[in-house]
Amino acid sequence: MAHFAELDSNNVVQRIVVIGNDIPTANGPLGENDKHVDGESWCINFFKGGIWKQTSYNGNFRKQYAGTGYTFDFAKDKFISPQPFPSWSLDSNDDWQSPVAYPTVTTYGDNAPYSISWDEDNQQWKAFDDQSNEYVWDSESSSWSATGN
Repeated sequence: MAHFAELDSNNVVQRIVVIGNDIPTANGPLGENDKHVDGESWCINFFKGGIWKQTSYNGNFRKQYAGTGYTFDFAKDKFISPQPFPSWSLDSNDDWQSPVAYPTVTTYGDNAPYSISWDEDNQQWKAFDDQSNEYVWDSESSSWSATGN
């Protein structure tokens, strides 16, 4: 199956559709022609307009599989995920990076995983253990500190 993303006028993905690989194109069946404009043209004709770009379910091309809200960068020929938080910025690989690096310690006790999330208001990583104890990541000491909450 071939997957296509419909873009709005700002190149933001509105929806993803799945098209059969057997759709004929000028260069053979659609399934044999990744990123081919014939598939995009087929979508324009079938859906009566729009801007369409093929996306790879396996991430084999255009960086990653597109999703609703992703942006297509025509100059780079890739889909870029939405910015997760206002403080995050794109790196040279077009991946979003937090202002504080992700914690290097992700488990506690007997290798139980912390539930880790970004706290945008305080610009820090927070974690919870299975007892709902809250921790804050200290990037200087590379350790978690209990908050007492």
